[in-house]
Amino acid sequence: MHIFRHRPLGLSALALLITAAGCSSADDSASATVPSPDAAVTGLCRKLDEALPRKVAGLSREDPMPRSTLTAGWGSPEIILRCGVPRPPKMLDPKVAEGRDADAVPGGVNGVDWLQERTDGGFRFTTANRKAYVEVSVTGDVDSSAVLIDLAPAVKSAIPQGIAD
Repeated sequence: MHIFRHRPLGLSALALLITAAGCSSADDSASATVPSPDAAVTGLCRKLDEALPRKVAGLSREDPMPRSTLTAGWGSPEIILRCGVPRPPKMLDPKVAEGRDADAVPGGVNGVDWLQERTDGGFRFTTANRKAYVEVSVTGDVDSSAVLIDLAPAVKSAIPQGIAD
């Protein structure tokens, strides 16, 4: 009889442990759709992943789920990078190039050209004039300029200039 009195307590402790494990910080991770580029672009993206900084705009690297060398994150989920994305349609829009589109603006930061687009929660930046398109989504109160400045050296070293398509 003495054994049965302790067994429910042991089961309660196990149930509590399982519940606590289910609420771990891993469940709070950001998520990102992993791009599916061709082999050449995938190779460039892997080089980029190796060159990315540990901190961007003062935020530590916290990669989104599912884990991939084609995605990275900082501040989970303030900054999400996806490498090997398709060319954004706005990149071909003549209104953007002429500066007549309020939601999309071309520009450059430290030797890397970007297309900036407004999103519901912030901004999306996509590299231009590189052999792979790299998309960076920035939400919250993060300084977008600091993000692009911090990412520029890695992009320049891993993704050569040229046309991605």
